[in-house]
Amino acid sequence: MQRNRTIYLEPFDLDVTLRDAALDEQNRPARRMIANAAIGMHVEDAYYSVRELREAVSWIHDGEPGGKRRLAAILSNPVGDDFQRSVYFCLAGRGVVEMLDDLMWLEDLLQARGRIAGDMHRRRIRAMPLVSPYVADEPDGPIVSQDEDFAQGRSWWVDPALS
Repeated sequence: MQRNRTIYLEPFDLDVTLRDAALDEQNRPARRMIANAAIGMHVEDAYYSVRELREAVSWIHDGEPGGKRRLAAILSNPVGDDFQRSVYFCLAGRGVVEMLDDLMWLEDLLQARGRIAGDMHRRRIRAMPLVSPYVADEPDGPIVSQDEDFAQGRSWWVDPALS
């Protein structure tokens, strides 16, 4: 069975939508930052990391028990790279509603990227190699405390988007 291929399809850049989002002047600066932060990240790792972060922030916003513990655990995780912390700190202090909106936006982009990667894998279409933006597999420098009783700052209660 011969497959139709063009120079425009193979190898495919799985980060093309992230690159476009990062350069789109219509996107808020925070969205452009988190799109840039996701470039080069492993397809599944990026999606599940952002989803986990979004769920933790949602739990806190909704007053769910354990939400603060979950976010503190994510931000203080001594294993893995700094991707989740990078995304969180790009959004921290901007208002929890805007933070959640931006996390859901990135989660949607990453979910679509994963679906494309899966389809390409099934069709045996090559993807360009993802080049991790991290030089180490562990956090670099100090990490956030694991204390789940952290103080929630003003951005959790005052959101300019709701004014």
